[in-house]
Amino acid sequence: MSYPNSEEIAQFVKEDLGAGDVTAAIIPAETQATATVITREAMTVCGQQWFEAVIYHIDAQIVIDWQVEEGQKVDKDALLCKLTGSARHLLTAERTALNLLQTLAATASITRRYADAVKGTGCKILDTRKTLPGLRKAQKHAVKCGGGYNHRMGLFDAVLIKENHIIAAGSIDKAISIARQTSDVMIEVEVENLSEFQQALAAKPDRIMLDNFSREDMKTAVSINNSAVELEASGNITLATIRSIAETGVDYISVGALTKNVNAIDLSMRIQLNHE
Repeated sequence: MSYPNSEEIAQFVKEDLGAGDVTAAIIPAETQATATVITREAMTVCGQQWFEAVIYHIDAQIVIDWQVEEGQKVDKDALLCKLTGSARHLLTAERTALNLLQTLAATASITRRYADAVKGTGCKILDTRKTLPGLRKAQKHAVKCGGGYNHRMGLFDAVLIKENHIIAAGSIDKAISIARQTSDVMIEVEVENLSEFQQALAAKPDRIMLDNFSREDMKTAVSINNSAVELEASGNITLATIRSIAETGVDYISVGALTKNVNAIDLSMRIQLNHE
């Protein structure tokens, strides 16, 4: 599980806080309050660590009482948490904390829908590098919360040979051969037709990505492969098509929309003053 980096959290807070919250300054420093956070739509909970990190960065004395667990599916209007502490600090932290929670919950929620769509097929849903700048680790954590799996974190932890790499190297075989000599990480090659697939299969990478293959060509590739290497489908994957793709027998389906097309979950925080 990825936990938020304190320096990143400080930057997120600074972006909003700047030299100080001039609106919250109208609230007396001694005023205490209790806040509740609810969701206005059904969702998969994700981002609790990031939410907490923002709150505690503003005020480590605020008490957070979660009513749900990370990765839990909840219905519309569910109570997510209660917070108790300085009214001024709760108001200052509200937007940044909710921004992270609603964004990560959105990624987890859409991933859950894709994962549920292929349930029972044995196929796994993968994310991609199409993430929001500064939030890659967080979004990849969210994908796992939603029942998906992580592809490579970046350019450093797996080889993914694409069309331009093949052109520059000279051939699929040469590209894979050089990768074997220069790296000890997982090697994957992207192919666009069955001819390229057979060339790649002969070179024995760890995984072959079938990019924009038709269903029939996917089935043919699965048959030819006979479990020799892992197979991953990609390209224009939607909720409407993903089940039929999974049923071709591929091992993985990568979906850029999990982290790229983010429709933030509608969350709301309300405070109530505490009276002695």
